[in-house]
Amino acid sequence: MDLRNCKKCGRVFAYIASEVCSRCANSDEDDFKKVKEYLYDNPGATIVEVSEETGVDEKKILRYLRESRIEIREEDNLLLDCERCGAPIRSGRFCDPCIISMKKEFTAVLKPKAEQPKINDLGKLDTKMHTAEIRKKFK
Repeated sequence: MDLRNCKKCGRVFAYIASEVCSRCANSDEDDFKKVKEYLYDNPGATIVEVSEETGVDEKKILRYLRESRIEIREEDNLLLDCERCGAPIRSGRFCDPCIISMKKEFTAVLKPKAEQPKINDLGKLDTKMHTAEIRKKFK
């Protein structure tokens, strides 16, 4: 069992996958629910308005946008930019064209190469031991 300190409160907890303890994770989830409910009732509200009305820090709201948990409705968004090309986006880290491009690049790199048959020194497919073939060649 791996023990770590919580990034937010400093409390020791059993590390599983998150950098924060369960208490801080629950608190963060409660904040997200507040933001989500406020946006449901007030679509089109700005980050400042949401922060003031819910008491949730603006940095957290931006993090929810980057995590694609909430989305900006306006097309002319100037708040979030694609981390690869700089185009304005509604949520997440990358725009759709960059996501498609990166998927193609990743699959090209990760695609297993077809196994090619081994060819020995004599130029034919490997069916016998190399040493026996080489001995016959030089006798």
